[in-house]
Amino acid sequence: MLRQTTSRILPRLTRPSALHQRTFAADAGDVIGIDLGTTNSCVAIMEGRTARVIENSEGARTTPSVVAFAEDQSRLVGMAAKRQAVTNPENTLYAVKRLIGRKFGDKEVKEIDSLTPYTICKSTNNDDAWVEARGEKFSPSQIGSMVLGKMKETAEGFLGRPVGKAVVTVPAYFNDSQRQATKDAGKIAGLDVLRIINEPTAAALAYGMDKADGQTIVVFDLGGGTFDVSILEISGGVFEVKSTNGDTMLGGEDFDEVLLAHLLKDFKADQGIDLGGDNLAMQRLREAAEKAKRELDGLAQTDVSLPFITADATGPKHMNSKITRAQFEALVDPLISRTIDPCKNCLKDADIAKSEIHDIILVGGMSRMPKVQVRSERRQRGALERYKAHYTNFPLPSSPPRPPPLGNRREVLRKEAQ
Repeated sequence: MLRQTTSRILPRLTRPSALHQRTFAADAGDVIGIDLGTTNSCVAIMEGRTARVIENSEGARTTPSVVAFAEDQSRLVGMAAKRQAVTNPENTLYAVKRLIGRKFGDKEVKEIDSLTPYTICKSTNNDDAWVEARGEKFSPSQIGSMVLGKMKETAEGFLGRPVGKAVVTVPAYFNDSQRQATKDAGKIAGLDVLRIINEPTAAALAYGMDKADGQTIVVFDLGGGTFDVSILEISGGVFEVKSTNGDTMLGGEDFDEVLLAHLLKDFKADQGIDLGGDNLAMQRLREAAEKAKRELDGLAQTDVSLPFITADATGPKHMNSKITRAQFEALVDPLISRTIDPCKNCLKDADIAKSEIHDIILVGGMSRMPKVQVRSERRQRGALERYKAHYTNFPLPSSPPRPPPLGNRREVLRKEAQ
């Protein structure tokens, strides 16, 4: 059994707090750290030697990466955009980060297009994948710039002065085109992007792994739109990414879609009505699926109740469906299984044995799902070992960590191996 191996869970929202642990020149002015996520984004600053994630105008530390265009041509970003998505699904753009650096003819783009109510179109200049709203075409960089602009506005509101410089995180497997598109988004938003930092490196910094010299760590990042796993070696305060792997089409959005399809199937079996062509109903269902998914992180069962979801000649119809955690885990088991090969390949590419891994850091919103989390009571140790061997191909600590209280899931799990 491994020695000095721990397993840790790091919420995605804390990652930007790492972006300023490097000291910039005093004359650089304020520099903010931004995590531009597929589902949510957040911004952080340094207060002395302490990093702080800034709350937005609504008091939340994360802002939905959603942009909407209203009928009066006004533009909404963040929670305001997400709230009106039910009544304006065709002009509410979300998960656009998945389109960065992709061509319109890509298989992945076709897959995304089949799942979203908004229109994905071809660029006016080349074969790049763009989006359309209210008859106007936008590049993913433009949409990203609107979200970055919201983060900039949040930071300026907190600081009380203009901000012009930023450090932005990107997935480790982003290619040069995708990294440049992210920098372009910052430029459009009025930000000088001083540095692009790989998300696994930012996650390790946020956890304080810069103090763990001579160790090899794994960052397992299952976020809203993408999955990536990286192996990092820390030496003399320098992070060397030994290998990285992942799936650009695996994340919380896909878990939502699986649950959405299940709810649609149940409703059709119960009422004989297919809601697939009703954009208004679909958006309500999509929001309900996301809410149910989150609730099942801490509950064994949840209810999906949507009154007046549709109507026919016999009158209005309502949805009342119960979803258990076991049901949901069975539904998404194929998605979780897709994390196996990237983990195996990552170990192989790094030419590192399991016994050489000191730490595992779980990052991203989906890492809160019990079947993804590395968490178990001692009495579940055998089952946890079988689960880890099957699902992540990474070693376990010799003493599994105890789960956090239900009301405190943002805490990092940490228990040194005996």
